[in-house]
Amino acid sequence: MSINEIRDAVLSGEATPEDYAHIPLPASYRAVTVHADETGMFEGLETREKDPRKALHLDEVALPELGPGEALVAVMASAINYNTVWSSIFEPVPTFAFLRKYGRLSELTKRHDLPYHILGSDLSGVVLRVGAGVNKWKPGDQVVAHCQSVELEDAAGHGDTMLDPEQRIWGFETNFGGLAEIALVKANQLMPKPAHLTWEEAASPGLVNSTAYRQLVSRNGAGMKQGDVVLIWGASGGLGSYATQYALNGGAIPVCVVSSPQKAEICRAMGAELIVDRNAEGYRFWSDPATQDPKEWQRFGARIRELTGGDDPDIVFEHPGRETFGASVYVARRGGTIVTCASTSGFMHEYDNRYLWMNLKRVIGSHFANYREAWEANRLVQKAMIHPTLSRSYGLEQAGQAAFDVHRNLHQGKVGVLCLAPAEGLGVSNGALRDRHRSEIERFRDV
Repeated sequence: MSINEIRDAVLSGEATPEDYAHIPLPASYRAVTVHADETGMFEGLETREKDPRKALHLDEVALPELGPGEALVAVMASAINYNTVWSSIFEPVPTFAFLRKYGRLSELTKRHDLPYHILGSDLSGVVLRVGAGVNKWKPGDQVVAHCQSVELEDAAGHGDTMLDPEQRIWGFETNFGGLAEIALVKANQLMPKPAHLTWEEAASPGLVNSTAYRQLVSRNGAGMKQGDVVLIWGASGGLGSYATQYALNGGAIPVCVVSSPQKAEICRAMGAELIVDRNAEGYRFWSDPATQDPKEWQRFGARIRELTGGDDPDIVFEHPGRETFGASVYVARRGGTIVTCASTSGFMHEYDNRYLWMNLKRVIGSHFANYREAWEANRLVQKAMIHPTLSRSYGLEQAGQAAFDVHRNLHQGKVGVLCLAPAEGLGVSNGALRDRHRSEIERFRDV
């Protein structure tokens, strides 16, 4: 089978671009999917009770046509993001609405409008083929992919590609994602694989690393500076673990909010000193499902000032959403910034606007990253200045369990998925750099 030929070529480490170009592509490959005829399977259930394991399938799917400006990539490893969880439980809407809309754009994009959706917004792997007009990449190149997909036919996208009216997240709002043996991407999604990382480690930063970079570091986000106090919700999780690293690297002072002693220990291992275990300290920001408790905001704010020596947060790194947003607006300092994405606990935020308007605070919406931000975030990983936060990996057959772990917050950092890679630990080509940073690269596995 050509899938086995592809895997063998990658694992040999000796295949040339010509070798890859002459390996016949398979007519089909295995991929993790959701099905359009199952979008109603969780009707009547609360979000927490919806089980990704019931909706995610490992199917044999047809190889998509390669278009101009695109690349087919042999996927060695991928990772689970919260958008995979949303896709698998069909919230806030089934992703097939995205695929139908994209399919109406052109003859070429009709490929994406299928009765199944191949998920996954991260990958590491090897380029197999490139389409017409691709000059930067060739078969055999080891790559990772960011998930920014844009058409760049509108002027609005040329200052900041996130503002392109046809901006989409690959593997969530497009088909042929990374939880598969082969993925279809736009060639401008590709970036060099960090040579000191394994396949599964290299696949794990993509979406969350770039998202945290824009949200916290970029001028399009909070524009963090040295000395800023940064409150980070879920500081050991997929997004928060990168925000914590950026705060520490950038000379800021992270205040890490976690939900267990184990997660607190991970933050300490990264170098953070100011930590709030919200479960141990019993914070309950909602007295009932419809009513927030401002006294808990005040208690939380007092705890932050106790840790910082009297300072309120300059920046609040927000992503839980509904559960925490009222507290986030309250605790930010006068003139401070709440930068928000994701809303994993609910999209309908409520807060007391008096604390926003009368104290001149700002709320900034932040979504993934533009091309330059994604490239800069990956460059920091390549230079071993930012490290992967991979805690464990599953096989492609176990992607449902991996998504379940993320849905139930049973994980630390990022959860990886091996695709063509037959085992963990493969793919390192710069062992010297890895040896210098091994403890940082593997610290999420040690806790």
